[in-house]
Amino acid sequence: MLLEATEIIRRPLITERNMHRSEVRNQYTFEVQPTANKIQIRLAVEKLFNVRVESVNTVNFKGKKKRRGYNFHTAGKMKKAVVTIHADDKIDLL
Repeated sequence: MLLEATEIIRRPLITERNMHRSEVRNQYTFEVQPTANKIQIRLAVEKLFNVRVESVNTVNFKGKKKRRGYNFHTAGKMKKAVVTIHADDKIDLL
């Protein structure tokens, strides 16, 4: 299944920790499509932000079980990607 770059990168995750990472380590954090692999994430970031990507680390978060009456469902599962870019490049998220 081929996904567009805008479908792979859902949104940037902007927190104090992630902003510190972007300033000190040149790493940016994004919420990505759960089915996307590291190569697809690398190509999507390079295409969308016109930067050189050095590495991609991913983390899968399991969804929490929620109960509504007698029924259970899983909510809130997500995949996060921490992308390290070349020292000469920058991404302006704000």
